[in-house]
Amino acid sequence: MESILLFVIGIAVLVFSAEKLIGYLVGVASRWTISLFLVAVIFTGIEFDDLAFGIVLNLEDLSNVALGTVIGTTVAMTGVVLAISAIVAPCTIEVPRSYLALFVVAPVVMLGFALTGFLTVAAGIVLVLLFVAFVAFVAYREYVARRPVFRNAEFYEQVEKVGAGVGGGGGAVALDEGPAAEPGGRSFTLPPDLRIDQGFLKARAHSPGLGLGLAVLALVGLVIGAVAAGQATEGVIETLGIDGTVFGVTIATLALSLEDIFLTAEPQRRGAPEIAVANVIGSVVFSVTGKLGIILLAGGAIAVDADVLAWHLPVLIVMTAIAAGFMATGRLRRWHGVVLLALYVAYFVVSLVAFGGVPMDD
Repeated sequence: MESILLFVIGIAVLVFSAEKLIGYLVGVASRWTISLFLVAVIFTGIEFDDLAFGIVLNLEDLSNVALGTVIGTTVAMTGVVLAISAIVAPCTIEVPRSYLALFVVAPVVMLGFALTGFLTVAAGIVLVLLFVAFVAFVAYREYVARRPVFRNAEFYEQVEKVGAGVGGGGGAVALDEGPAAEPGGRSFTLPPDLRIDQGFLKARAHSPGLGLGLAVLALVGLVIGAVAAGQATEGVIETLGIDGTVFGVTIATLALSLEDIFLTAEPQRRGAPEIAVANVIGSVVFSVTGKLGIILLAGGAIAVDADVLAWHLPVLIVMTAIAAGFMATGRLRRWHGVVLLALYVAYFVVSLVAFGGVPMDD
């Protein structure tokens, strides 16, 4: 019973922290005049909990498990996280083709190093430098493009002036198309799809320093909630008498991906798809470059077995390419999510039957 309670509490903390983090990221981007996509890549793409877990595994001579977590969580980003998000909250997105190209190329680079049979410390240095170059490129690209700090930023500024959407219950409200008056008598037209999120308005009111601090606290809460839910899963199995394999394929997989699911589906629902896309693209690129590189630097070289080269890495590349193709259409649709989830289930089944297991956090 204690495990079930801990699992529920962990999920509650996770949901609350994810909600707050989304708003604070918008506030940080707005007050610091930085691209929301860039802020989200840094805050949500760099997964410190997974990184720490991988380092510990490699230091404890569980290098194959460490490599498995890198591949497993990366495949799950498209096959579970992006899939469920597209099913739950389909939305319009705008992703530069250069980002999608890097999104697809990153796993190919990992495969190139893996084909040598060993992932060495030298490869780790190169991979870390590649991730730094990726973040630098995104920062430069966002600055040059003068992308708005978040969608329809100018309308949010106008809304704040007239007080529209402020007060009452939380959440986002859609405004009807038509003119709204500013205090000085001027009017402006709200687009029909604009959703005014009161959480975003409140986040924009914080000072730059306070907004950044709150975002960090929300990120810490997100990690704590995810860890608590993950740690409670074994007790849930014993309490409910669920078969371990069945639990692993269903509830545990979702629990391990909950943090990313909330950080992808919820921003889409609230009208900030930049965070959702940045989370997926940033997490995948970080996992196969920066995360893997740091694991190698901390724990030493990792031998790559035949199953990884013959099955898991090719699946990772194909899944990433398909996800990139869907995002390139400019809209995530429910059937995109169904296809990705079906492919992931097929990968899971084949891995269990033919290769003895699926690489993922245990």
